Parts: sequence; C-alpha cells; structure tokens
Amino acid sequence: MSIVLVGGMDRLADKYQLEAKRCGMDLRIFSQAEQKMSASIRGADAVVIFTNKVSHHARNEAKSAAKKHGVPIFMHHACGVCTLRECLSCLNIMNKSNKN
Repeated sequence: MSIVLVGGMDRLADKYQLEAKRCGMDLRIFSQAEQKMSASIRGADAVVIFTNKVSHHARNEAKSAAKKHGVPIFMHHACGVCTLRECLSCLNIMNKSNKN
C-alpha cells in the first residue's frame, strides 16, 4: 500500500518511514509543496495531511490532487508518530475489509 504524507516534522521523517515499514506500507513524505507531489498523490492509495505543520498552499494542493484522482484523504491536526500509526492501522483495517 502506498501512502503520501503531507506535512509533519522533518526531524521525525525517519520515524515516520520506520512506522510505515513496520505496517508494510510505502510512505512518501512532503513537508512542503513540491511539483512532484501531485504525481505522487495520483499513484497513492491514501493521503495523510498533518494540518498543524503544513502551509495552506501545500494542504490545498494535496487536497485538490487527491480529490481529482479519487484518493482518500485523512487530515489530522497532530503530527506525531502515534498519529501516523493510528492512520496506518485504520488504513490496514479498511484495506482488509475491502478485500473480503
């Protein structure tokens, strides 16, 4: 499963990656708006946006790209590793229930 994370803290990037790997997911992190962000969202299974550590521009761009390509969006104000863990667990549960 491929997840795009928009926002968060740069110093936690390695821990975000480790948590995603532990859950068996591929994680792309964008701490700010980048040109390739839209293309990454197009191929993702879900987008997680940490709203307290991202610009309005990056948030809006991520939301538009996700809506355009029908990718589910999960927005959270907190940006800790525990918040990401909860999101990934929820996505795993949703993915398993969709397969059955």
